[in-house]
This record gives sequence, C-alpha cells and structure tokens, in this order.
Amino acid sequence: MINKNKIILTDCDGVCLDWEYGFHTWMGVHGHKLVTKDKYSVAIQYGMDQVDAKKQVEIFNSSASMGFLPALRDAQYYIKLLAERLGYRFVAVTSLSHDPSAQKLRTCNLKKLFGNDTFVEYHYLGCGDDKDEILLQLANKYEGSIWVEDKYINAEVGADAGFDSLLMEHGHNLNYTGDDRVRIVRNWEEIYKYVERKETERDLKRRTSKFQKNI
Repeated sequence: MINKNKIILTDCDGVCLDWEYGFHTWMGVHGHKLVTKDKYSVAIQYGMDQVDAKKQVEIFNSSASMGFLPALRDAQYYIKLLAERLGYRFVAVTSLSHDPSAQKLRTCNLKKLFGNDTFVEYHYLGCGDDKDEILLQLANKYEGSIWVEDKYINAEVGADAGFDSLLMEHGHNLNYTGDDRVRIVRNWEEIYKYVERKETERDLKRRTSKFQKNI
C-alpha cells in the first residue's frame, strides 16, 4: 500500500533523465549540426525555424531513444536512496508523447535506471503539453507532496496546486527569481537532504504531540 506522505512527483526530462544529452546525440546522428548550446530553444541551437524544431523534438520523443536515456547527474543514486532508505515512491508526470510505444519505452527506461517498484504511477502527456490540468488532478490525491520540475512555469503551477515545488537548476532557469514558493535545487543530493530534514521535522512534531497528550 502506498504511503501518501512518502510520495514525490517528478518531471522526467531534465530532472530524472538527461534528455538534452540524448537529443543532441540523436540530432548529430541524423545530420543536424549544433550551432550553440547557450540557448534553451532547439530552434536557436540548431539554426532552424520553430516548426522544424518542434517536429524534430516530437520525432525524437517517439523514437527508440526513449528506452535508453541516461540518468541526469546524480539522479540514479539519490532516487534509489530515497526509495530504499527512506521508503519514498515516485509519480512520473511527463510531456513526452501520446505514442504508446514511446510511453512503454520510457516506463522501461525508468524501471531499468531506478528500480522496478520506485515509480508507482506514470502520467503521460503529449509532447510539450502544459501540466496545469494533470497537476490539479493529482493535487486531490497528493497535495503537499514534493513536485520536482526544471521548467519554472510548471514549478509555479505545482506550487499553485498545493505542492512543495522544487526547481531543478539548469542553464535556462539560472536567473529565476519569480516565486518564493519555488525552491531551487542543484541536484538530487540536495533534494535527498531536504527530504531528510522534512522527515526529521515531521518526526519531532509527532513525538511532541504524543508527549503533550500524555501529560
């Protein structure tokens, strides 16, 4: 049975998985030359118009590559640690693709990297779709849980829905100062330590409450 107090909701690309590495590798194999990595926009990075850039992302997100993306930074170690040592389970919320094959590949990829039982729910949206609606739905079940994103707009939406919103630091969100409810984290080690602190505080409150009842 899932303990709702030990759930972390998370985006996948740029949070758990190194989508950018996989995408640039795939683009190179298909003959596209990277112009600059300084910008978040695929169109600027590859010197193409927005329509073509969106099409390339959609093709990539529906490709076999979805089964082989590497973990981002220290995600593999600390997500497993959160699951095995602290008993947390994860809910994936990802704007990947409506393609069932791509969704199956992503599910397999997450299980391969993080363990068969670490993720307990998978919510798939269309490529680049907004997450407002799904986060509001999930808030009915998991309000107050941690929500991890790399796009600040989605992090703010999560905060609006009542989640404890964490923004995974990347070049494209380095200067973010928009919302005091959104906490910026550099990696999963910081998330792990943050969760540990919350666990300690929750434990202390529980003990204090029990002690006061016995007075």
